Formats: sequence, C-alpha cells, structure tokens
Amino acid sequence: MLELAHERALADREMGIQNGRLSAALGNMSQALCMFDHAGRLIVANNRLSEMLALDHGDVAAGSTIEEILAHAALPQNDVESLSLGLRELVAVGQPGGCSVHLRDDRTLAVSYVPIKGDGWLLTLEDISERRLAEAKISHMAHHDALTGLPNRLLFHERLREAVARSLRGETSALLCLDLDGFKAVNDTHGHPVGDALLQEVSHRLKQQVRAIDTVARLGGDEFAIVQSGLDQPQDATVLANRLIEVLSEPYELEGQQVVVGTSVGIALVPRDGRDPDQLLKNADTALYAVKAAGRGSYRFFEQGMDATMQARRTLEIDLRKAIIEKQFEVYYQPLMNIKAGIVIGFEALLRWNHPQRGLVPPGDFIPLAEETGLIIPIGRWVLNQACKDASTWPGRIGVAVNVSPIQLGSPTLVEDVSAALQSSGLASDRLEIEITETVMLDDTEGTLIILHKLRDLGLSISMDDFGTGYSSLNSLRRFPFSKVKIDRSFIEGLGTGQECNAIVTAVTDLCETLGMITLAEGVETEEQLRQLQIGVCVEAQGYLFSKARPAADIAALCLLLSQPSGTVAAH
Repeated sequence: MLELAHERALADREMGIQNGRLSAALGNMSQALCMFDHAGRLIVANNRLSEMLALDHGDVAAGSTIEEILAHAALPQNDVESLSLGLRELVAVGQPGGCSVHLRDDRTLAVSYVPIKGDGWLLTLEDISERRLAEAKISHMAHHDALTGLPNRLLFHERLREAVARSLRGETSALLCLDLDGFKAVNDTHGHPVGDALLQEVSHRLKQQVRAIDTVARLGGDEFAIVQSGLDQPQDATVLANRLIEVLSEPYELEGQQVVVGTSVGIALVPRDGRDPDQLLKNADTALYAVKAAGRGSYRFFEQGMDATMQARRTLEIDLRKAIIEKQFEVYYQPLMNIKAGIVIGFEALLRWNHPQRGLVPPGDFIPLAEETGLIIPIGRWVLNQACKDASTWPGRIGVAVNVSPIQLGSPTLVEDVSAALQSSGLASDRLEIEITETVMLDDTEGTLIILHKLRDLGLSISMDDFGTGYSSLNSLRRFPFSKVKIDRSFIEGLGTGQECNAIVTAVTDLCETLGMITLAEGVETEEQLRQLQIGVCVEAQGYLFSKARPAADIAALCLLLSQPSGTVAAH
C-alpha cells in the first residue's frame, strides 16, 4: 500500500509538473488558443483569447460554444458576424484551414482551424496587424519612389499595361513622358537638398493637374511620366501637356531661394503608337528627345520618322563614346589677328572629329549631342590639355583661346581642369583665353559669376563669344568684366553694305573701349569688311580672309605666312 501511495504521489507530482508546463506554454503564446470537443464545447483556452476579443474572464467558461464566447466579445456587431461566418465555414469544411478577418479597429486576425480526429478541434487566432502593416509598407516601398511618394517605374509599367488592356476594349489613353529643363543647374548651384525639394514640389504640382483615374510616376532623376486614361480625343493630351508646361515653369520658392525650371513633353497614344508598354515608353521618349532637340519647353506627339532619327542619334552617341576611347579627336587652330599692327596674337582652338567611316564630322553635328549626354566634359578636358600643350610650343607670346560650353561651366571640376592643363603643359596662364557664349550668363548668373571669377584668378583672360545673339548682352557686360568681346559674324558680314551693321559694330566697339574691353570681329571674309573695321576702334579679327582653321602641324608655317605684308593667307 505504501508503494502504491508513493507511485500515485509521484504520478500526481509529474502531472502537476506537466500541467504547469502546459499552463506556462499556453499563457505565453502570442496566439489565442482554444480547444473544443466533438460537440463544439470549450475544453480549454488561454488568457490571450480574452485579451484579443476583449472578453471578461468569466466569459470563457468550459462547456461554452464559440458562438456563446463571441456573443460576449466587446467588438462591433459587424466584427462578431465576420468572425462567426469565417469560423462556421472552416468547421463546415472539416479540414485544416484558415482565414483572415479585418476588424473595424484596423486589426487583422489570422484564424487557424485544425480538426482533432474523433475528439473535437483546435482553434488559434493571431493578431497579424503589424505584420500586415510591415508587408504593406514593403510593398509600397517596392512600388513607389522614396523621395516623392509617386509610383515608380515598376508600378507605372503595370498601370501602362492595364491601359493597353483597356485599349483592346476601345479605350484610348495617352502616355506623356517629361523631364525638367535646367534641373542639373539647380543641383549644381543650390545643392542636392534644394534639388530634392524641387522634385517634391514638381510631384505635387503634377498630381494637382491630373484626375484620379490617371497615373503620375517618377521614373528616375528628373524624369516623370503620366498615363492619361479615357481620352475622348487626342487633343485632350495636348491640353494636359500645355497645362503641365505652364504650371511647372512657374517659379518655386525653396528654402528661401527662388528656382525656375521648364519642362518638355513627349506623347505617345495608346493603342495608336503601340500595344507594348516598353515600346510605348520608347516612342514617348523619342518624341521627348525631338522636343529637346528643337529647343525644349514644348511638346510633341510621336511620329514614325522620329524612330529613324533616334536610331541615328544612338549610333552617333556610341561612335562618340568610342571616339573618346580611341582618341579620334584633333584640335585645329584659326588665327586671331591684331588688325592694327597686322600680327598674329593667338589662335582659337577648334575641335575636329576624324571618324573612321564618315571622315571629318562637323562640330555642329556632334557638339550638341556631346553636351546633352555630358560627354562634353571629358572631351572639353582633353581639348584644354591638348590646346595648352600645343600652345606651349608656339613662338613668343602667342596665346590660345578655348571654348567652354555651358555644360562645362556647370562642372564642379572645371577650375581644377584648367589649372591642371596649365600646370602639365607649362603654358603661362596669361597666354590662355577662355571663351564663353553669352547664353551661359542667362542660365545661372550667380553660379556662373563665381566660376568665372575663379578662372580669372588663375591669371587667364575670359572673352564673350558670339556677342549680340543673346538677350542680355549689355547686362552681361555689366555683371562681369570680360577681357574681350567677340562680335558675332552676323553683324560683320553686313559691313559696308548698309548703315545698320556699321552702326551696330561701331556702337559695340566704342562701348567696349569705354569699358576697357578689347573687341574682336568674327567671320571676316572680305577686304572691305577688314577696311571698315580698321576705320573704327576694333582691335582684333578672325575669319577666312586670314585663314581657315589648320591642324597644329601647320601653325609654324602659318605664322610665317601671316607675317607677310598682306597679312592674309586666304589664297593658300
């Protein structure tokens, strides 16, 4: 008897230990758990069930049905009905399964049902609200731009595919691709925080201009796109494009600074211009390129002929990149003459591209593309180095003038590039002249002035090229003290043929003399033009009358020819 009592005591103790462990396990579960017998009566439940359904402790009693338990839940009636319906459907199936129920307090419960063979069933409820929120956040991040909150390229592609699907049912949509004109200058001048603020404000303005059924996306950088759905006619896209150009061109107040940019828009129609999202994006981008090539600040619809132009552009860009690697460029030099003394005072460096198949490619055919793609930066750096190297071998104090494009002037390395070219070549800084067009002064006056002053501090001179072709010539002369002003050839070619050009050239040269600036006449081709210039106070000139641009190997002989009494080598 004592042994039996001892065994029972051990058994009771072991059962107590097991029950304690089970109770601890149930009490520390993150899920609510309850077990029901074959008649649907509660056998056991943990405290998490009461917490999850807002039940009093006495509401979860052994022998209760799930309906009776839910009836006591402090939940809205709709939530109780949703839970009851979900549970009834799971029990009716009789197989392991689950469902999720979204409650009115924004919680989401995952319900899991597991039948126990011949002995009832087990039910667990888990609050997966935070998990769902995290999943939703991850999904949103995967489909939206982090800076602007707009749909990204991935989601936009899906929306465009949906527009294509609707086009099969007769609906017309428009795809508008746009980017900002002048955005890089904002970033370079004001910094990336202002650039980011600009992109956010642009996004806000774009969203205000479209309907709820349309989609606005940021594809990357300053590139945006819109799917305009349900068009009655193509002119609807025209109206939107004009509105976008107007709205985005209005000034922005960002971090205490006023910023102005423009936009260009390329348009492809769905399904007229394609039924493949990638092809539509390509066509709209081709139309956008056509706008930018024509001067920006406008819109164009895609046309079939544009594709051939775009292909030619892509081929030229590939060749241009190859030319940089294979050193296919050469610098030619055109003399700059002092027409009072009749001597050569310098040469302007002019870039030539020796294409292996096309031969010499005119600068007008590739310089705009180089500027657009940013390739002008490495090309311009090479020209600077080569021109300074060549000039260092020229006799006396003959100088060299190098053109710098607006893109180069916006480069943060320009001053260092110029300094490095001078140092590596050993050329005295006062023998180098940097030429800029006056359009540079229009793009970003303050930033431009800072760079120009830094360049002049190196000891070189700065001249304004093509004077008179811009919109603020006199203001540019006031803002920055140029060493030299080059009068555009369009005024020089009319000298001696009428009073208008004579009067303009005289006025410019007199003004520059008063301001202490040298004037140089571009495009001098006749003796009469030269005679008219020599009458006035113009000091320098260049043009075919003296010589065309020649390769570096010809410079020594050219200097000898130009020292002849005629002062020209046009016949050679």
